Amino acid sequence: MTRSATVTRETAETTVEISLTIDGDGESTVETGIGFFDHMLASFAKHGLFDLDVTCDGDLHIDDHHTVEDVAITLGEAFDEALGDRAGIRRFADRKVPLDEAIGSVVVDVSGRPLFRFDGTFSQDRVGEFTSTMAAHFCRSLAMNAGLTLHAGVEGENAHHEIEALFKALARALDDATRPDERREGTPSTKGAL
Repeated sequence: MTRSATVTRETAETTVEISLTIDGDGESTVETGIGFFDHMLASFAKHGLFDLDVTCDGDLHIDDHHTVEDVAITLGEAFDEALGDRAGIRRFADRKVPLDEAIGSVVVDVSGRPLFRFDGTFSQDRVGEFTSTMAAHFCRSLAMNAGLTLHAGVEGENAHHEIEALFKALARALDDATRPDERREGTPSTKGAL
């Protein structure tokens, strides 16, 4: 069974289309109009081994907020659809990823119960045209729409490194948590559903 989804989102602020294959090769094509964000999404795909195509036409003449938020919402919906009833997945994972002096940390439960917590601050306000705090907002919007309990954090001295470590940690944790567990039958919950 191929765990994949294509989701579109159209508002007065953005038009987003995302195609996601969870069990991929890490191939991506990303065009959001924000160079650093494109780099982060390509890194997310590469390190999570997700095949990911993203196009977004957003109101970048205002700022980057709507573009980053709506891509995260759409990506979260794609994960939710591709995972279906979540039967047989490992469900929980945690990852810490370094990038030079920075460390990104992610603990995730693919629970169906969205919650987001973030610990840390970014050392610079911007990386290129990307507002640093939007990295945490991306994670929040993804968690809310994918049904994840997600705890994330960063530490470091360089916002580029902090954000990139965060995206890589998120990718690795989601790859681990969504991976099928050959020993498990059915949904990984005593409730019988997530």
